[in-house]
Amino acid sequence: MTPANLPGWQQARRILCVRLDALGDVLMCTPAMRTLKAALPGRSLTLLASASGAAAAPYLPEVDDTIVHVAPWMKAGMPATSAGLLELAALLAARRFDAAVVFTTYTQSALPAALLCWLAGIPLRLAHCRENPYHLLSDWIPDPEPQAMVRHEVQRQLDLVRHAGAQPGFADKAPGLSFALRAADLASVRTRLQRMGIDTERPWLLLHPGASAASRRYPAGHWARVLALLDRSLGLPVVITGSAAEADLAEQIRAAGGGKTHSLAGQLSLGELGAALRLAAMALTSNSGPAHIAAAVGTAVVDLYALTNPQHTPWKVRSRVLSQDVPCRFCFKSACPEGHHACLAGVAPERVVEAVLELLPPAGMAAAATGALDASAS
Repeated sequence: MTPANLPGWQQARRILCVRLDALGDVLMCTPAMRTLKAALPGRSLTLLASASGAAAAPYLPEVDDTIVHVAPWMKAGMPATSAGLLELAALLAARRFDAAVVFTTYTQSALPAALLCWLAGIPLRLAHCRENPYHLLSDWIPDPEPQAMVRHEVQRQLDLVRHAGAQPGFADKAPGLSFALRAADLASVRTRLQRMGIDTERPWLLLHPGASAASRRYPAGHWARVLALLDRSLGLPVVITGSAAEADLAEQIRAAGGGKTHSLAGQLSLGELGAALRLAAMALTSNSGPAHIAAAVGTAVVDLYALTNPQHTPWKVRSRVLSQDVPCRFCFKSACPEGHHACLAGVAPERVVEAVLELLPPAGMAAAATGALDASAS
């Protein structure tokens, strides 16, 4: 960055943080946003996000305000009129932001958001960018990815805000993700579990089989086999979560897998999902938002990680990342371009169970063994 801009960043109090894709992407920006906010007492951050990303904002202490926008240059966006974009630029201009940070993954261009912030008259604009942005960015960080390296998404964003004079504290060189739990959500989930006959003082597992992209979904039949094997080896209750649209998937997996399985698909708010992930002894997920929520609340994760991209693995949490190496890895596709889903379908359910057994805390193993003895005695 141009050294002359650093004093401006050090005095910038109202900063717009732009992250326009999904919830998990916003969560992976929270260490950078926390570092950015802590760099100046009294600094406030406004998040410009999609509806999915903005849903996380109430659980992010770093975020003071949110603006929701469906950007036409994002994958999940929709066509927008020039009038709509100019209205948004006028709204941003009225907020009189001192600076804007555009967070992107390396497959995205920062230029459309940079243009928006330039139209809004935001004087400082920081982003990674592969092309020369000229005056659209006041602070251009040439993007080294993927030619020179590929960083974890969290590290990419921490490196970005470092150019604005924001660095993690000495004791927290790699801050964790944020997701602030609420007492009411924890109590609600405990009540739901008790109604299903689950002893909340004993370990149980959470399975979140869904993902927004078809290429990132472990086959339902494989999940069912995992449940059957887990029931045989551990006998622990398993709670399946998901959206309302995934309720049928949850029931399909339950019916085929058997065991002590229950479904809360379509029944939990985002805060309650975070609480459920915190209360579970372990989470089994795809590469999706719940994997990152689990990391944020400190719950170990077995992540069935489709090789669509390399940089979104669970951050700073005990985890096992499972995939099958394939020649077509890192395709960045929402639908498997080869049609075989081999990077996930090739992961045997037995490998998943082995990962659970490796990660489950000793207390959980002991409780599972006790439960198995109780069941055999009855």
